[in-house]
Amino acid sequence: MLQAENLTKKYSDHIALNNLNLTIHPGEIFALLGQNGAGKTTTINLFLGFVQPTSGVARINGISVAEHPQEIKKHLAYIPETVMLYPNLTGVENLQYFSSLAGFEYSTTELQELLTTSGLQSKSFHERLGGYSKGMRQKVGIAIAIAKKAKVLLLDEPTSGLDPKASNEFSEIIKELSKNGTAILMATHDIFRAREVATTIGIMKEGHLVSALSAKDVSANELEKLYLQTV
Repeated sequence: MLQAENLTKKYSDHIALNNLNLTIHPGEIFALLGQNGAGKTTTINLFLGFVQPTSGVARINGISVAEHPQEIKKHLAYIPETVMLYPNLTGVENLQYFSSLAGFEYSTTELQELLTTSGLQSKSFHERLGGYSKGMRQKVGIAIAIAKKAKVLLLDEPTSGLDPKASNEFSEIIKELSKNGTAILMATHDIFRAREVATTIGIMKEGHLVSALSAKDVSANELEKLYLQTV
């Protein structure tokens, strides 16, 4: 579902991403670990089409992101560190608006069911987003991804700033989406969350993917040691 082939991004003399080769299959959760500036967000932005590659290609569902930027939007959903929604609209209204932009029309009952699936409590459905916590906004973002029937989910530091309970809830929802075949790429600093959620963990340093390993084959201590080598 996601493929990077010799993907490179340069800004003048600075190489933000250097010959990344990456394949993520349906149902796989790939967590990218690394310090600030390692290339995690650049990778996400290249898959989103927010920036153009200097060389190489990013593909979603076999489609070149650079060549077909509108087409790939049909297949993906994106949840950044801070989900940008309309604070004066309710959870249901935000979900209705963003799903309609993607060409989907749902009844109020169906919208509420989608929010329930994302883990949002029913008492919050008709409250304005301006009063939501970060974790609640993340759940609306997940509901939008489900409503769009996204095959690919891109996450940039999704659990940053969440309390342990909200972070755990978010992780459980992500795992459920992967069971339904969604391919997930998550950039994070959270070693524990990566170890608990991901099927595959990549460690980045200075634009390079220096390690890629199966999460079940590495202990938390081993992962921490590998991660600290990038500091």
